[in-house]
Amino acid sequence: MIRSKCRRISMKNNDLRRTYTLMSAEDAANGKKSKWTELEITAPIRNLSPTLWQLDFLTALFLNDNHLTKIPPEIARLAQLKHLDLSSNKLRSLPSELGDLVTLRKSLAPRCVKYKCGTNGTAKLLSFLLDNLTVCPRPPDRQWISLQPDRSRNPALTFSVMCYNVLCDKYCTRQIYGYCPSWALDWEYRKTAILKEILHYGADILGLQEIETEQFFNFFLPELQQHGYNGIFSPKSRARTMTEEDRKYVDGCAIFYRTSKFSFVKEYLIEFNQLAMANASGADDMLNRVMTKDNIGIAALLELKEGYLNYGNDVNMPRQQVLVSNVHIHWDPEFKDVKLIQTVMLMHELMNIMQEINPGFMVQGGVVEFLDNGRVRIDHGDFLEMKYDGFLSRLSNSKNGEKCGDLTHCFKLDRAYSEEQMSYSNLTYSFTGVIDYIYYTSDLLIPVGVLGSVSQDYIKENKVIGWPHPHFPSDHQSLLVEFEALSFSNGVPIYGYMPGSHHPR
Repeated sequence: MIRSKCRRISMKNNDLRRTYTLMSAEDAANGKKSKWTELEITAPIRNLSPTLWQLDFLTALFLNDNHLTKIPPEIARLAQLKHLDLSSNKLRSLPSELGDLVTLRKSLAPRCVKYKCGTNGTAKLLSFLLDNLTVCPRPPDRQWISLQPDRSRNPALTFSVMCYNVLCDKYCTRQIYGYCPSWALDWEYRKTAILKEILHYGADILGLQEIETEQFFNFFLPELQQHGYNGIFSPKSRARTMTEEDRKYVDGCAIFYRTSKFSFVKEYLIEFNQLAMANASGADDMLNRVMTKDNIGIAALLELKEGYLNYGNDVNMPRQQVLVSNVHIHWDPEFKDVKLIQTVMLMHELMNIMQEINPGFMVQGGVVEFLDNGRVRIDHGDFLEMKYDGFLSRLSNSKNGEKCGDLTHCFKLDRAYSEEQMSYSNLTYSFTGVIDYIYYTSDLLIPVGVLGSVSQDYIKENKVIGWPHPHFPSDHQSLLVEFEALSFSNGVPIYGYMPGSHHPR
């Protein structure tokens, strides 16, 4: 039996008391119109007609005292629903789409009411509901994008690299990531998922950012050593001034390499605040703005082991080395000058490292553009007209002693990912964009494939508003690239890849 009624709803002792009137035949004959927004269905019934979910004008729906075993997700179409009674049925679960009915009143289960009525009840209730939210299906595998369909070449070397900002535990709080269940923010949960992802893709070289000191030595290093890796690490510069206990929780950068393929030669540390102090002459804001940021970069000189190089007919070719750098630079809308200065200092230090490795290292001919473009004007807007004049002038004058007004570097760098292949590497409620990069020397290496982004359709269909998430252990997604080296310059190390990440913390 289905009754549609003009009904007044009142509340007494927390119960809905429904009164209604039925239109008489006389009223109908006199042209009286029926307008109803509430519906009660009783029998008892076991199944509901799909046409019910087309009544999107309903504000109240009473399905109590039936034999219903399920409610379809189409109930979310009743967007104006304020009252819903499903009591005294045989329901074992409810569709998550009920959460989309934001106008529902009195929708709390009894166990939820105790949170609502206590101190800070709203916050506790939201936390309880979030922690008990049904987790959506796992995302589909990220697709591999082939950049060089013709693999008939005979490369001298093939290797893969991963860049991954794992999100340090101390930054991963409910205050920052309020949309994620607390159990999915917990480091014990996240570190297992991070390690599983790293091992799943099995890159030859790993560049990881935001790793806590203790977690590097007690978790990542021993775990990855069991799978054929070794690595180096350095914390941010603030660790120098801390107690041994506090130093454990300082995050930094790590580089891991597959020991069956590479042998370790030497490591290098780039501390931007130390470089700022050393270059503060004639640049007052170097101390005021750059020195106060303790971001770092590290570099590792690796050597290919025998059996992994295809020399062709050149049996006299020397062992081939690869220089890998991993940097986590500062980013803040108010400090974009610092980000740019750190990048300039990074490239200057890497040029010094390359000249140390190979004193004959030099790029002849015209200058290349900075990072992507190999050059940047010393009056670039991102310097914010801060007082870096002395430092910038000294670097720009270093080419033949002439005042060229540009800062340059001598690496022919290119980005492994295009904007089409990676439209965002960081996804949070308040920010979505690319802030992770892999650069490589384009005159020595060719990217033959990259790991595609997380499915955008999946993100939309499952209403993932940000990471971390039960299926995404960091607010960043990993980058993975496979490179080929077709030939080598005699004695010149490959500047093979530079993973980088900048983040507002």
